[in-house]
Amino acid sequence: MNNFPWLTLVVVLPITAGSLIFFLPHRGNKVIRWYTISICITELLLTTYAFGYHFQLDDPLMQLTENYQWINFFDFYWRLGIDGISIGPILLTGFITTLATLAAWPVTRDSLLFHFLMLAMYSGQIGPFSSQDLLLFFIMWELELIPVYLLLSMWGGKKRLYSATKFILYTAGGSVFLLIGVLGIGLYGSTEPTLNFETSANQSYPVALEIIFYIGFLIAFAVKSPIIPLHTWLPDTHGEAHYSTCMLLAGILLKMGAYGLVRINMELLPHAHSIFSPWLMIVGTIQIIYAGLTSPGQRNLKKRIAYSSVSHMGFIIIGIGSISDTGLNGAILQIISHGFIGAALFFLAGTSYDRIRLIYLDEMGGMAIAIPKIFTTFSILSMASLALPGMSGFVAELIIFFGILTSQKYLLMTKVLITFVMAIGMILTPIYSLSMLRQMFYGYKLFNAPNSYFFDSGPRELVISISILLPVIGIGIYPDFVFSLSVDKVEAIISNFFYR
Repeated sequence: MNNFPWLTLVVVLPITAGSLIFFLPHRGNKVIRWYTISICITELLLTTYAFGYHFQLDDPLMQLTENYQWINFFDFYWRLGIDGISIGPILLTGFITTLATLAAWPVTRDSLLFHFLMLAMYSGQIGPFSSQDLLLFFIMWELELIPVYLLLSMWGGKKRLYSATKFILYTAGGSVFLLIGVLGIGLYGSTEPTLNFETSANQSYPVALEIIFYIGFLIAFAVKSPIIPLHTWLPDTHGEAHYSTCMLLAGILLKMGAYGLVRINMELLPHAHSIFSPWLMIVGTIQIIYAGLTSPGQRNLKKRIAYSSVSHMGFIIIGIGSISDTGLNGAILQIISHGFIGAALFFLAGTSYDRIRLIYLDEMGGMAIAIPKIFTTFSILSMASLALPGMSGFVAELIIFFGILTSQKYLLMTKVLITFVMAIGMILTPIYSLSMLRQMFYGYKLFNAPNSYFFDSGPRELVISISILLPVIGIGIYPDFVFSLSVDKVEAIISNFFYR
């Protein structure tokens, strides 16, 4: 059974089944919605089955590998495989996409195209996490730019065209560097181009060349993650996108950048990563403080949440830069944890916008009495975002702290300094989270509104909120569930640094 192409099925199913949407009868949106959601659920169950029965946890090597020659002319292969680092993000992608599709039920305009784009994005996001070929990684990386651009420019807010153009300029600009890096590594030092991840991982380069490759990949992943100063597309994009698109962006798209840093920059270019890791730590620390200070100044609710995303991505960068088992495991846990929390906050911001049609915080107030269920779930998930003990965010950030303090690479004074500055960043998080809750839900503003009767969360919205809340609390109480996936692979990557 292990010869069955599970990963090809998982990558190709959403976009192939999505193409059939256009042949569905045009009898309203109901058929389209149910069709899309059933594809998402089938895909999630397939992935879970394949990983549950055919994936060995204690094996750090690639598993479920597939290798088919695609283009004879220049040795281009369809190579897929997963290991402990990619299995979490793939399951996260399936989970968040299913919930985002459910969240998109109010979308009625051009719903055939909308749901097709959601499914195309699903394939485009699973692709990079399971690619084992550099060129295939690049193609998959590019594949989901088009759906995001169309989702933004057609179903966004008033400034949607501006933010969609900004998004495509930034990400396509970053992709140029990615392509140069991929071709550089593929063509280096051999007559035949080698694009296989495993061959490239065992290859050594002159230090100067490795640094050039590293910088190219770093720029590409910095745009996607986003790392400051290449982050300015993110608040604009989130401010204008429909909230189901925001869920995919915050939950999965940003994580692709962090995954690329681990998979390519750390694994393939360890010498350059050793040189750049102190800078990554500094940038990550600045990012936490900068986003924490910028967030309270945002009037737009979704932009405020977007800056909190930028701040949380800072922890991931620090974890990757710490070059320690604990730090990298913490970064991978933070990738999963923030995937859930970020998606949930954007979903709740969108549902509250559906109720009151206000997006600016200074126009809100007093919503807690009108919509108590949304108030409760929003409050709990904001607490998860500010790393309340018992929630996944707390465990992830705590372990990244331990990762810095136990790192063999840095001097004690450096560790103390970075930890101190990070701690200040963690104090800023409650400030913008709690002030956001205060401005939205407390006070008396909406009592004076003439039409102050609102529907609270419906069953569909409660299902989405609770579905995200359960893993957030589950991982917070039992983080070993995520660590058991990644711990062996992380050890293999880190030992590469110290014993080469």
